[in-house]
Amino acid sequence: MRVPRWLAATCAGVVLAGAGVYWIMRSPEELTVVSWGDAYGRAQTLALFHPYTDKTHVDIKVANYGGGLKEISSQVAAGEVEWDVVDLELEDAAAACRQGLLERLEGIELPPGVNGRGARADFVPGAIGPCWVGSVVYSQVIGVDDSRFAGEKPRRAADFFNIARFPGRRGLKDSPKFNLELALLADGVQPWRVYPTLESQAGVERAFAKLDTIKSNVVWWRRAAEPAEMLSRGDAAMSTALNARIFSIDVQPKIRTIWDGQLYQLDVFAIPKGDPNKKRALDFIRFATGPRPLAEEARYLPYGPARFSSIPLVQPNPETQADMRPHLPTTPSNFARALAVDPDWWAKHGAPLETRWAAWRNERPASAGDGLAH
Repeated sequence: MRVPRWLAATCAGVVLAGAGVYWIMRSPEELTVVSWGDAYGRAQTLALFHPYTDKTHVDIKVANYGGGLKEISSQVAAGEVEWDVVDLELEDAAAACRQGLLERLEGIELPPGVNGRGARADFVPGAIGPCWVGSVVYSQVIGVDDSRFAGEKPRRAADFFNIARFPGRRGLKDSPKFNLELALLADGVQPWRVYPTLESQAGVERAFAKLDTIKSNVVWWRRAAEPAEMLSRGDAAMSTALNARIFSIDVQPKIRTIWDGQLYQLDVFAIPKGDPNKKRALDFIRFATGPRPLAEEARYLPYGPARFSSIPLVQPNPETQADMRPHLPTTPSNFARALAVDPDWWAKHGAPLETRWAAWRNERPASAGDGLAH
């Protein structure tokens, strides 16, 4: 276990008595936070965990999380909850909330924005839910190889679907999720109208019709690392990708991010149902989702703070001195036409759309066009 940073400052409870030295053996208060490790976990440690320990003298015990709900479900069912705070993808948090696996957080008092704005207005849409509070935003964006276009460069989601004007192969994830939303955004549907449009059969057909316009040019991907690899090798002129993956190769001038029509998701903090340390867990969530800790976390990773007032506070990366704000999903200029991916909507409508997607994937394109153009 990591020795708490505050322990040395308090002299570990030394008491001098005559010629002897006596030590008061007192265990510090502890909080178990479960997160993802690697670079993400390191950023959280530097921006959230250590500062919280410094402020409260509560030691953060970090456990690695592999995703899914199996472990949370087992702890809750057994009545032996060992995890105090879990960093969940919003999709899993929403599912766990529906299943009664998380504490309800309605009415949680969160710190206001640094500009005085109330907390709920300061968070991006979807960040505060019945069982969770958002921390960071990551998104699907469009990565473009500018070296493939001698003159005008693609700038909008609509350009991704314009093969005549911007020829070349397109990388797409093999899934209806993200692609149906992107197709409607590119077809002129406003973000707030995308899911209502997909509620109708006509809206679904409209999205597939838009995807038909590039189908013969598509290179499919499944692993998150593949789009960056395809763009680097020249296998695609443009590809949808996670924004952090494009950031990793953005040092190459030819690879650029198109933020128009980004589809964003959140990582959120939640508390397993029945946690005996709920009071301390709530205190940690209030601290860790404050504007300044979230701004500090964004210095290390291209994940957007879930609070708008955090953005002006984001300083350059302390190791590379790179300006991080242009690479964050929630920077205002990047967030203008962003759409929050709705996990509840996909839980309700996903199955028939997966069936429709599989049938569409196996259909021969109406016209092959210039599908092999590079």
